[in-house]
Amino acid sequence: MASKRRTSGKSKRTRAARHPATPAQAAEEYERLVEQYPEDREELLREAADAWRSAGEPDRALALYARLLDPEAGGCQEPDVVDAWRIDTLWEAGYEEEAWAAAASFRARHPRDATAWSLVAGTFEYADETATAAEWYTAGIAHALGAGAAVTAEAVGDFVDSFGLEELLIGRHRVRRLLGDLHDDWDAVADELHERRAAPLLGGVRPLDELHDPLRLKRLATGGDDAVQAAIEELAVESDGEAWTPTGPLKTCVLFWPPEEFAQLLERWPTVVDAYGDDHTGHLRQVERTLRELSDRGAVHLAVGRATVSGLEAHVAERGGSLDAPTIRSGYAAELARAGLSTGWPPARNTSCWCGSERKYKKCCGNPAFG
Repeated sequence: MASKRRTSGKSKRTRAARHPATPAQAAEEYERLVEQYPEDREELLREAADAWRSAGEPDRALALYARLLDPEAGGCQEPDVVDAWRIDTLWEAGYEEEAWAAAASFRARHPRDATAWSLVAGTFEYADETATAAEWYTAGIAHALGAGAAVTAEAVGDFVDSFGLEELLIGRHRVRRLLGDLHDDWDAVADELHERRAAPLLGGVRPLDELHDPLRLKRLATGGDDAVQAAIEELAVESDGEAWTPTGPLKTCVLFWPPEEFAQLLERWPTVVDAYGDDHTGHLRQVERTLRELSDRGAVHLAVGRATVSGLEAHVAERGGSLDAPTIRSGYAAELARAGLSTGWPPARNTSCWCGSERKYKKCCGNPAFG
C-alpha cells in the first residue's frame, strides 16, 4: 500500500513505551530518547506530543508541534501532517479561535498531503462542524490530485498516498450524507472504493448510503456500548474472511500485529505484505476497517487478537501448515480468542484504544476520520 503515513516498528522508538506507568512518563521518555537517537527525532517528538495529549497536557504537545514546525529547531519531513495534528490539539484543548486561524493558514498554503487534509477535516467532523468538514474533505481531494484532475477509483489507487485520498472520499461521502446532499460523481467513486475494499473480505457489501445513514450514525455515537452491541447482533454472520476467523458463539477475532512484531513478521515472511501492506499505520486502519465491516455485516462478539511471531510459529509447530498461509493466520486468531488472549471490540469511546496507544479510542482508531 503506497502511503505517506508515518510508520511504526523501530525498536528505538518503542523502548519508551515498554515500562512507563503513565502517558506523562512515556512522553518524558520519548523526549529523552531524542538525544540518544537524533535520527528518529521527528517520530520521537510526535510520539511524545501524542503522549502529552493522552496525559491531559495539550500545551506541552503544542510546544512539541511548534518545535517540529520550526526550521531553525530542525524542522520535520511532514510539516503538513504535523500542523494538522497541531490544529486537532488546539481544538481539543478548547483553543477554538487559534484552531480556526491555524486551519485558515493551513489552507492558504494549498498543501497536497491527503492525510493532512483528512486529519483536519476529521477534526471538524468530530466537532460537529459538519458543513465545514464537507468543505475540507472536498478541498483535500482537489488539492491532493490537482485542479482539474479526474477523480476515479483508478486515480485513487495510483496516487502516492492512496489510503489518505480514499479516507478523504469516504469521509466526504459520510458528512454529505449527514447534510442530506445529493449523491454526486465523487460519492460514486467512494462507493466503488468501498465495494472493492469490502467485497474480497466479506463476500458482499453493505452500501455506504446505508452505513452512513444519519440516524444509524447518531444512534451509534450517542447510544453507548449497548447501542453498538445491539447493532452488531441485529444480523447473523454471513461470510468468511482471511484476516479474521469466527470462533463459534464466543468471538470473531481479527489479528493485530504490534509494531515490533509487524516489522519482524515482514522480515521473516515478506509475502504477507500482500495481506497486510508494508506500513504499520495502514495495518492499524486495516484492522479497524475489518472490524467495522464485520460489525456491519452482522458478526457478533468481535475481538482483536494481539499477535506475535513466536505465537504464530508455535501454532504452526503444533498444527502444521505454511507460516504465511491465510488459513493458518485465521487459525491462530481463533486460538487467541479461545485462550482468552483477545480484547473485545469496540472499546468504549472514552477508554484506551485497542491498539495500545493509550489514547482514547474516539481520538485514535475510533476517530471518524479513519472510518
